[in-house]
Amino acid sequence: MAIADVIEGNKTAEASAGHSSDRSSRRYNIEARQTMQETKPFELSRRSLMVGTTVATAAPTASSSAASQTPTRDHSPLAPVTSRISFSVNGKLIVLDVDTRTSLLDALRENLHLTGSKKGCDHGQCGACTVMVDGRRIYSCLTLAVMHDGDEVITIEGLGQPENLHPMQAAFVKHDSYQCGYCTPGQICASVAMLEEIKAGVPSHVTADLLAAPRLTAEEIRERMSGNICRCGAYSNIVDAITEVAEHQA
Repeated sequence: MAIADVIEGNKTAEASAGHSSDRSSRRYNIEARQTMQETKPFELSRRSLMVGTTVATAAPTASSSAASQTPTRDHSPLAPVTSRISFSVNGKLIVLDVDTRTSLLDALRENLHLTGSKKGCDHGQCGACTVMVDGRRIYSCLTLAVMHDGDEVITIEGLGQPENLHPMQAAFVKHDSYQCGYCTPGQICASVAMLEEIKAGVPSHVTADLLAAPRLTAEEIRERMSGNICRCGAYSNIVDAITEVAEHQA
């Protein structure tokens, strides 16, 4: 085959490929135009817009209305549970209807208005609330009033009055065993009960002989009164007052 024939054949092939490419391009353009013509543009009329807006606005309102009609749980506090107790306070029979959570201290102060017993720490750590129940000293802030139904309670008001002081009260005045006086009611009640414990032979942490009767010493008094705090620091005078009363009782 001659070189001229080969060159002529290549030209013929290139022309044929070019015509084929042009036909494919024209066919693609025709199909694209047909597709665009068949696809309708997004149409939004004023009526459609108003309907859609109304529905979107009404949906939350309907939801809120339904929620408001749903019954809700009542979280209001329950009424306190009360109990009736009957006990003796300073020789008088007392009947009280108290909240079962009320401490003996609060019952004495708030219900009976016997405010001599003081609320210091309200945790049984200072002794300012000390009263005597059936002859024993207790922290009235640590015990519930309902636990003492039928008991005999003595507060500082029941020990003596200004015109008729108890010997321990008079000794505290004589020896200047107080300064601010806030802890004094608890100190006096604890002192009276403490002397009764020694008479009954109840030992303390510093009692040397547990089989013998406890001796009234300054060390014994300090140990037994260690649960009653005097922030003014009148401890030495308190010991003097207790010692004088114990000697007179002996």
